[in-house]
Parts: sequence; C-alpha cells; structure tokens
Amino acid sequence: MTSQRIHRAGLALAFVSSATLAFAHGDVAPQPVNTEALPDIGEEWLIENPYRDMGDQVYQEAINIGASGYNQNCARCHGLEVISGGLAPDLRFLEAEEYGDEWYMERFIHGYTQNGTTKMPAFGDLLGQKAGWAIRTYIETRPDSDMVSEYSDELKAIRDQLQAWADDASGADVAGTASKLEEIGNQIETLSGAPVADSIALRAAHQLQADPTALSQAVETLTVGLSVAH
Repeated sequence: MTSQRIHRAGLALAFVSSATLAFAHGDVAPQPVNTEALPDIGEEWLIENPYRDMGDQVYQEAINIGASGYNQNCARCHGLEVISGGLAPDLRFLEAEEYGDEWYMERFIHGYTQNGTTKMPAFGDLLGQKAGWAIRTYIETRPDSDMVSEYSDELKAIRDQLQAWADDASGADVAGTASKLEEIGNQIETLSGAPVADSIALRAAHQLQADPTALSQAVETLTVGLSVAH
C-alpha cells in the first residue's frame, strides 16, 4: 500500500474504533445465511478468518456466500459494496489479519449498544460463526474504489462490447475479453491488505470463464459495479 493509503486506513480505523458510531439498524430482522457449502470450523468462536488459508476455491465460495449475507444484513447501514455513505464505519479499511478480524468478530457476535440504544444488533447466535466469517471474507476483499475508477473507461468499453456480442455473437472473442478483464482485476488492490480484490473486473472475468455465453450477466456485473463505484 502507498503511504497515502496507509494514512487513509489509519484514519478510517480510528473512526471505526470510536465509541460514537452514528448509525442504527432499526427493527430489521437478521436474515439467515446458507453456509452449507463452506467447511466446518467448529463451534468455538475464532479470532482470525479461517477461510483465508483454505485455498482459492473455499475463499471464493466464502466471498460468494458472504456477499449474500452482507447484502441481506449489513448493506442497509454499511453501504452497497461496503462503501459507507458516512453514517457507518467504512469496513473496507479493517486489516485482513488478526487485529481487524478480532474487532470485526467482537461486533458481529455481541453487537454494539450506546446509552441503551442498539446501534448494531448481535448477529452471533442468530447467524452463526460460518456466516460471520463468510461476511468478513466478502468485506475484506472489497476493492479500492479509486483504483476501479482508474479503469472505468476501459471497463465501460468492454461492457459495451460485451453488450454488442450479446445482441450478435458473431466474431465474439469472449476468451480474450475474459483474459483482459482478469488482467485488469489483478491490478486492483484491496484497502484491507487482503491478497484478492473481488472487483467487478474479476467477477465478470470469472462469469465468462465459467460460461462463455454469460454475456448479459457480465454486462450487468460491470454496469452495476461501475454505478456503485461512482
């Protein structure tokens, strides 16, 4: 990370650690998260993300499951793609290591109450440990939105080309486009220090690699992601 990013991360973590968090979940009921596809990690609560060192396949599955869990339970306050609107801490800056993990899980398990008001409900008993770490994996892999913006013109051009091929697939170079998206994705970093940035470029690349006919899905991924990034 550059010194500027380190400075930004320090400021964000100071904000995250503050005891005056100005946000509330209201009466929204926590939504269950299906974690059957993830390996069991025991009943005793861990203090470090176990999915970080279980291989790429498990890590990606945790991202996918965590995305669903986050969007159902956390996005309302912490923002789409974990980009805070200012009322809640920007969790993208929590380091992808034991310190950040421990702080995150403490809040996930026990919630946060200030002056008798619940600012964040306790999710531990309601969602369970596997869901907690899946959501954590999704959070730590959020890309640096500034870096995504640097590639926005290129990604828009790729999106438009994919849309044209979705309308008329003749002459489509899907494999080459997927490789280009993956190349862009590998240049984008996280703010947490996690080794993988689950950017829209990488997501669209994986969609096309898994199914070369998934042109419309890749177009949607890029369109929505570019909108959120701005």
